[in-house]
Amino acid sequence: MASRPPENWRAYMADTAREVAAGTLPPGCAGAADPYPESLLQSTDAALEVFEGEVRALREPSDEAVFETVERVVLALNAIDRDEQHGGPHFCTEEREQLCDYIDLTLSEHGVDVAALAARRGIDRAAITDRWRDW
Repeated sequence: MASRPPENWRAYMADTAREVAAGTLPPGCAGAADPYPESLLQSTDAALEVFEGEVRALREPSDEAVFETVERVVLALNAIDRDEQHGGPHFCTEEREQLCDYIDLTLSEHGVDVAALAARRGIDRAAITDRWRDW
């Protein structure tokens, strides 16, 4: 199963903190060790967990059912990204790519042919979240 992006972000923060502690990264970079507030990580994990459950529940889904599931997770992630409790927008290029890859991989792992799904809509596979995504 695909690892959720917040797992990657937590690992990045731990690696950066170790490098600062070991002296291999300048102390001025210490702020880079904590770019993701725990509230953001937890909220993102929760939204992705709901998405996973919805994808698991899909049985021979129509394209519309798959896109509705994608829409719900993207809208949830939009709300998380805008939520001021996390200190403002956090899903930048790297995070966006990880989230989109995670959505694609999760669908694929549960039998959805994402390339064919996208082709039937006349879009690129990488664009399945674009209609709703603000981040």
